[in-house]
Amino acid sequence: MTNSTAALDSRTAWITAWAALATMTIAYGAPLIVVIAMKPIATELGTLRSGPAAAGSFTYIGAAFGGIVAGWLVGRLGIRRIVMFGATMVGLGLILSGSGGILELYAGHGLLIGLLGISCMFAPLLTYVSRWFVRRRGSAVALISSGQAVAGALWPPLLQFSIDEQGWRRTMMWFGLFVVVAVVTLTLVFLQPPPETEAATTPASTGARRRSATLGLPPNLLMALLMVAIYCCCVPMAMPMQHVVAYCGDLGFASQLGAAMLSVLLGTAFFARQFWGWLADRIGGFKTLLWSSLVQATALTGFLLTKDEVALFGVSAAFGLGLSGLVPAYVIVVRECYSVAEANWRVPSVIFAGLMGMATGGWGAGLLYDHFGNYLPAFGIGMVFNLLNLCVLVFLVLRRHGPLRPQEQRPAMA
Repeated sequence: MTNSTAALDSRTAWITAWAALATMTIAYGAPLIVVIAMKPIATELGTLRSGPAAAGSFTYIGAAFGGIVAGWLVGRLGIRRIVMFGATMVGLGLILSGSGGILELYAGHGLLIGLLGISCMFAPLLTYVSRWFVRRRGSAVALISSGQAVAGALWPPLLQFSIDEQGWRRTMMWFGLFVVVAVVTLTLVFLQPPPETEAATTPASTGARRRSATLGLPPNLLMALLMVAIYCCCVPMAMPMQHVVAYCGDLGFASQLGAAMLSVLLGTAFFARQFWGWLADRIGGFKTLLWSSLVQATALTGFLLTKDEVALFGVSAAFGLGLSGLVPAYVIVVRECYSVAEANWRVPSVIFAGLMGMATGGWGAGLLYDHFGNYLPAFGIGMVFNLLNLCVLVFLVLRRHGPLRPQEQRPAMA
């Protein structure tokens, strides 16, 4: 056994994974400030609610485009330089966003936090940590992709307190400085070069084996279907995540209760994501995607059917349970079907489509609210996208495990 092989699934690998989780937890606190302070920002800047909501969408759009380039650069410059650069950009983005009006808010979030900041952490760290694991890859990827969920559970009450005491501008500036110091320190101490085990872990080297790994479909067609699927599941995913605090305010609940509901949603997502990772290690990424999407669609109906305070806490927890399995399972699917070299750009490409879906859902829900005066039409349209996602996933699961499997994957007749 080589040293590189011995490092796989080792104690060092898990320390690396936990450090990556901490990095993403800190970074994903940055865009939450707009979510928590959406109503006071809109009031102070004299905009409709879709105004500050668009800042969150620009973050996702920027991260979507930047992630592809960042994934390519990691293979050439290493993970450390890319992550430290991203942390610096997130810090500068928050400082810029808190310094002026709506244009500064958009530039800070879209260009600095999204395009140059979080893009250098999310998809690159998912791919990076997946290279440290083979047997427990699903659990490890689920753990670090929980950074957004942990951020959502940890930061909202603290950010709400800071906003109430110091205002949203000072909160952005202080949190920006914290991101730079904390993430750079974690990166220098814990993020080491990954094991070089490509030859041992590449899933397919010949044309026939590769076609089998991609369900008998052309590799790029499979990736296109995955991109359609993740876009359609992330549109409804973003709606409660970005608007549940404002939605609670519309229902007459206190702002702290809305922040607590967001914490419940994303806190549940963190713990549930560990379950989905465990499940993916046993049934594979495709089936995990299907079951997770079914749970998300079921929970989304709860936002359409109830306005009761206690019931909405339950709905938020159920929604967190569903959404938590989706993004890490897409990463597992890409790693099941493609080599590490291809994963460096295919994972960010699939994540690109997901982030575009998040941007569409977050901003679109704000636009629909401005037009209709409530969030029910947005949640209804979100359900349509979730159903489209399920259609694509059912097809892929049937290609992988059911009667639509390619001929070469079916068991031979006796």
